[in-house]
Amino acid sequence: MPVELDGVLYFATESLVWGGGRAFYDPGVRGKVLARAHLVSVGQFSDIAAQEMYREPGDDLDLTEAVSDGRAVLGDGRYETLVCPGAMDGIPVLTFTAPWSVNELEWNAPSAPYVKTLGSGLLETGAWGLDTIARYLAACPGAAGQWNARDVADLIATS
Repeated sequence: MPVELDGVLYFATESLVWGGGRAFYDPGVRGKVLARAHLVSVGQFSDIAAQEMYREPGDDLDLTEAVSDGRAVLGDGRYETLVCPGAMDGIPVLTFTAPWSVNELEWNAPSAPYVKTLGSGLLETGAWGLDTIARYLAACPGAAGQWNARDVADLIATS
């Protein structure tokens, strides 16, 4: 399901799986984030988050603080901050990101496979066209200046 969130998507650090920068969400910066939401149980969300935090899956996270306060910091590593930027149809929208903001570390361009995966996922929602998604991803901090909209569109179109 397509979602537009307040904030900014940026790329930083280095993904050992994808190569290049990882995607992070900073809700504290003015902007618009195109995203894709999936309806999952607390257990499923907890397992996905645990894997991204390099923790052992299996224990449900306490999402109370994130849902009530909009944010819960579980650690200082990447993807150890839970964010609830709102709700859809009365169901909280939750994601995980880093505790730092977009301007607190050096940006790092994402790899072609990562850009293709992100762009293809956004395109599958049907909410945005290829050109809109390509321009959006190419303009994100970390990708800007390293990727252009045409190259991003070409990547996504070869899915």
